[in-house]
Amino acid sequence: MSSAASPSPSAPASATSSHSIAPAQVLRGSGAWSEAVPLIAGLGTRVLLLGRSVATAGLRQSLADDLAANGLAVRQLALRHDCCAEDLQRLEAEARSTDADLLLAAGGGKVLDAGKLLAQRLVLPCVTVPTSAATCAGWTALSNLYSPQGAFQGDVALDRCPDLLVFDHDLVRQASPRTLVSGIADAMAKWYEASVSSGGSHDGLIQQTVQMARVLRDQLLLDAEAALGEPGGEAWVRVAEACALTAGLIGGLGGARCRTVAAHAVHNGLTQLAACHGSLHGEKVGFGVLVQLRLEELVGGQQLAAQARRQLLPLFQRLGIPCTLAELGLAQASLSDLEAVCAHACAPGSDLHHLPFPVHQADLLAAMVSTTSAPIPSPERQPA
Repeated sequence: MSSAASPSPSAPASATSSHSIAPAQVLRGSGAWSEAVPLIAGLGTRVLLLGRSVATAGLRQSLADDLAANGLAVRQLALRHDCCAEDLQRLEAEARSTDADLLLAAGGGKVLDAGKLLAQRLVLPCVTVPTSAATCAGWTALSNLYSPQGAFQGDVALDRCPDLLVFDHDLVRQASPRTLVSGIADAMAKWYEASVSSGGSHDGLIQQTVQMARVLRDQLLLDAEAALGEPGGEAWVRVAEACALTAGLIGGLGGARCRTVAAHAVHNGLTQLAACHGSLHGEKVGFGVLVQLRLEELVGGQQLAAQARRQLLPLFQRLGIPCTLAELGLAQASLSDLEAVCAHACAPGSDLHHLPFPVHQADLLAAMVSTTSAPIPSPERQPA
């Protein structure tokens, strides 16, 4: 999320900070899209509708038809890759050849990220319409950039959150259950990462935000399996909104002090391998949570991390969240491939270094290959 610029070393620390907390307006619930159309018309009448997946082409056409039926002109744009510089450059040139006055992104996280960044470049209002609960990208003032091949390259802080977020339960429920499982893993990471990156902050807002992340984690522990068992039911609504909305709110309130740590650093490293591109964002992050906890055991000597990993493993296994390299499709990965993942995750400036102890590539590799191993013994029980 965007935050105030760091002062120069010679300047006194600023007493203020800036937070892009939330979309200007959020519509959520069954039928939210229908109620949103008049609001969209209030933001613009010449709409660029951005999407990507062939699987959601019919859904996007239905959205376009609804907008056209309400007097809006619609031009559809399509991503060819993940949210990447090359695709954005092409789309920006195409958009500038139109007289559009509004950008609407409908799809998964990478489409929403691309739409937010494109809207900022074009200086247009932005509407996000998530078609799954796999990420909180529809909420945040942040876009992740990838290579055309799908390798994570970095993130871009945006000037503001979207002008309107439409979270229609009827649209989201049509997504594969796998996307919700991915969203659960990604949202759970908020607690495991924010509780570390906040660094014992004395800022009350940060402390409260970290506790929101804990409550979010607890909600998911309680409701995840019931949500998957009854799509559209009460537990499903709580879980889907936790993943797509509450997780974004935590990022907006917490800003840089509630940032990603090793779980997302592992994700970023894994995206460098083509064999992992079939795994969803949250699946790689979920594995990264287990790796982070294993690092806290192996390197930090923290027994609470061992307990947390024991708590998560059975649930992750029941949900189908990858818990091993083999489950990520890396059973045949070479040592050099895994070392490349570790090198990327441990590079200078990586979020992994927000851990309160130093981590080397060999430490990370050891944690990655032992996510389901028994916890290390407590110091008083170690053999002589």
